[in-house]
Amino acid sequence: MKLCNVIVGEETHLAVVTPRGVVDAAAAGCRLTMDEVIRGADRSALATIAGDERAPVLSQPRFGNVVDTAGKLLCVGRNYAAHAVFANHDIPSSPMLFCKFSDSLAAEGAEVELPPWETGFDAEAELVVVIGKTAWNVSQDEAGDYIFGYTCGNDLSCRPAQRYSSQWLIGKTMPAFGPAGPWIVTADEFDPEAGVDVRGYVNGELRQEGNTRDMMFSCRYIVSYASRFLRLQPGDLIFTGTPAGTAMERKEERFFLHPGDTTAVEIQGIGTLHNVMR
Repeated sequence: MKLCNVIVGEETHLAVVTPRGVVDAAAAGCRLTMDEVIRGADRSALATIAGDERAPVLSQPRFGNVVDTAGKLLCVGRNYAAHAVFANHDIPSSPMLFCKFSDSLAAEGAEVELPPWETGFDAEAELVVVIGKTAWNVSQDEAGDYIFGYTCGNDLSCRPAQRYSSQWLIGKTMPAFGPAGPWIVTADEFDPEAGVDVRGYVNGELRQEGNTRDMMFSCRYIVSYASRFLRLQPGDLIFTGTPAGTAMERKEERFFLHPGDTTAVEIQGIGTLHNVMR
């Protein structure tokens, strides 16, 4: 099942993505919220809406954040072998964890301000895990039970700021530097370990291309590892790393992001996340 949040008037409504388009669940009589569904609310009414050929679709849906309440935005660095090699980085022996603050979360179609006093902005196409249950020191075998679903993400980065110290935080957590969406695919319909293509585009040009088979640490391993140190909560998001092809690797000014540029993150089996830099 594919689920998203849409903005209707001044309200956020849960919606179901169907082959015909996006259906406003509230307009179809279901008042569940995304957070409630992530936390385990019965999804049978949503399945009924998804299968109803008469349910009206939104002609131009305006998407909201993929979760109602932005909790932890956890990220993994250097998780694709090719990215680490081409960036001339050491291969990590365990997941390299860092975070973004909650106001870094942005929706499908959102504009992202590039602070004019900084330079060296880069896009990173990523698969994002959506946590569905509180996870505290769970095993890798158990970890899949704690994943609600998956979405597309863009770990936007300010490369010079990322290198101002040994901590990457200030180069990663500017406002709206963590777009995710446009929707969540539930875990029962998506298996990243089967091998999923991940692509990143800037202004329509393919910049990044990889497959989750190149991930050094699987989604389940990352959840298990992170849960040893952080109490993961429903709705937390984990950006799982980016494939090769970032501007940092190419080392040419023209590959970095500038106001007016558009980015797209395309993940096989999920969809495409679009954002505009300004």
